[in-house]
Amino acid sequence: MSYFGTVQGYIILALSIAALAVEVYAVVDCLRRRPDAFTAAGKRTKSFWMLVTGVALLLGIVAVGGLGILGIVAIIAAGVYLADVKPALDQVMGRGSGRAGPYGPW
Repeated sequence: MSYFGTVQGYIILALSIAALAVEVYAVVDCLRRRPDAFTAAGKRTKSFWMLVTGVALLLGIVAVGGLGILGIVAIIAAGVYLADVKPALDQVMGRGSGRAGPYGPW
């Protein structure tokens, strides 16, 4: 039984470190964006998203090795930024291709 507990502990640690990496990526991406791009994309302000991703990063640091409710809240907040806000910002800033199909540009 202790071997299974050890393996499970390593898996939880690896998952929480991967989640922390996603949260760091979200904060760094948010830092690099221009403030006017957020409003042009129809999203909240840069200050709001810096607060959301920053708090997510802090919660992710606290949750390393545990992946409890704090870790889940942190990865959801970073995921919302990366899945909703980042693509809209890419499109406004000209990084996304206007003629893209489901498998890439055409």
